[in-house]
Amino acid sequence: MENLLSVQNLTKRFGAVIANDGVSLDIRKGEIHCLFGENGAGKSTLSACLYGYYRADAGEIRFKGNVVQLNSPADALRLGIGMVHQHFVLVSNFTVLENIIVGSADVGIFLSLQEARCKVRELCASCGIQIDLDRELWQLSVGEQQWVEILKALYLGAELLILDEPTAVLTPQQSDQLFTILDGMRRQGLSIILISHKLREVMQSDRVTILRKGKVVATVDTAGTTAEAVTALMVGHKVTKRRRDKSVRPGREILRVDRACAFGDWGEEVLNDVTLTIAAGELLGIAGVAGNGQKELFEAVMGVRELGSGTLSLDGQAIGAPSAREMLDRGVGLVPDDRFLEGLIPEFGTAENLILGWQRSPEYRRGPFLNRRKIKALAERKIEEFKVVTASCDLPVERLSGGNAQRVILAREFLHAKGLLLANQPTRGLDVAASEFVYERILEKRAAGFAVLLASEELDDLLRLCDRIAVMFKGRVMGIVRPEETTLLELGMMMAGDARNFGGEDNDFSSKALRL
Repeated sequence: MENLLSVQNLTKRFGAVIANDGVSLDIRKGEIHCLFGENGAGKSTLSACLYGYYRADAGEIRFKGNVVQLNSPADALRLGIGMVHQHFVLVSNFTVLENIIVGSADVGIFLSLQEARCKVRELCASCGIQIDLDRELWQLSVGEQQWVEILKALYLGAELLILDEPTAVLTPQQSDQLFTILDGMRRQGLSIILISHKLREVMQSDRVTILRKGKVVATVDTAGTTAEAVTALMVGHKVTKRRRDKSVRPGREILRVDRACAFGDWGEEVLNDVTLTIAAGELLGIAGVAGNGQKELFEAVMGVRELGSGTLSLDGQAIGAPSAREMLDRGVGLVPDDRFLEGLIPEFGTAENLILGWQRSPEYRRGPFLNRRKIKALAERKIEEFKVVTASCDLPVERLSGGNAQRVILAREFLHAKGLLLANQPTRGLDVAASEFVYERILEKRAAGFAVLLASEELDDLLRLCDRIAVMFKGRVMGIVRPEETTLLELGMMMAGDARNFGGEDNDFSSKALRL
């Protein structure tokens, strides 16, 4: 097949760090080519070089056989290279049509909206995308906003489309629809570079280039390999995915949330009549597209967000309006969804972050001062136990990879938690190997008798790890199901607000929920 893009010996440095080290690869016309690798392997840096965000320090990029210099995204767009970012770059109060055409060379005093509308409609028809061009962006679902980003890139004339984690906020059905559309684009000759850590998506590409520590390990045809083999190439060894131990039986009830309602920062309802329980030795999963109340549920349990109504009970004792300090003292551990914004102080080292929240405890003090020697000894033990890769316990955690920063949070919360662990998206942005490390430690806590509340957008992981799964949609629990009694399709339908076909001993749908 004809090569649309060729990269030869591309190198990109950031000071002493070599992010891309002599990378060479070809992107064929009309193929889906996946970039796969651990956190820090160089995938994002490579895509940024191909889109003109970064300029390579060495190497050559050829597009349609010609050597090109990409000094900015504008250069890439002029050539026909488009990119859809994980975090959408759209204007919320613009219409779909306005978002698609803004920034194009056609925009000016003589722009014909009717001609632009016809062109966009033709693109929608050719891609199989159905969307109202006159709706404002804020009125669209996350999945529909994804289509807007793709249509925008195609409208600007992209022949090569770079997709960065395109299904991070989509339901399984929306992900399947996306790949159906991408396959149609591929058949029409569009080339697609896919960056993803989800093996289900990786294996839907035509070829995969595996990166490790900035270098290309291999490029393989997906038709001739397996997900296990690709993962082994990524990390250098076989990765075993753990499952929950079914011999662990739930014990006494640890947490009860009863008819909880809460409001957001703008007065909107973010939790609506939420009821759930977790027992000792049980792992309860929370499934749902981001923004459907998961974060607010964790905040309410942790005492960070006040309930408008409803009650919380911990270990059989009703809690009125708990503070975060009270919940910490009661032995509740929290792994937040944003590790650097909410879980760590980036400028502090591992040692200081390990005692964050407990710095006033007599255990870590010597009179009015911190016991630095004891804290350093603790940090060195935890660095070894949790395999944190860092030059020293005093190195600011902002200089650690996402996986290593997450290990610091786990070490701290596991150290101080006594019976209840809250883990909100603990593997977000992590590669397969780092994710398995996190899950293995969480399962160890479950086996030790902890009650664990785990929210994740990775449904395959919830199905293999959890005893039960609660599905949230618009702040409401649509149902609680057992993994062995449900499917990805059913979970996806509940995530989209459809509870009509699901029941069972764990489900309690009100007539109001059934009308959603």
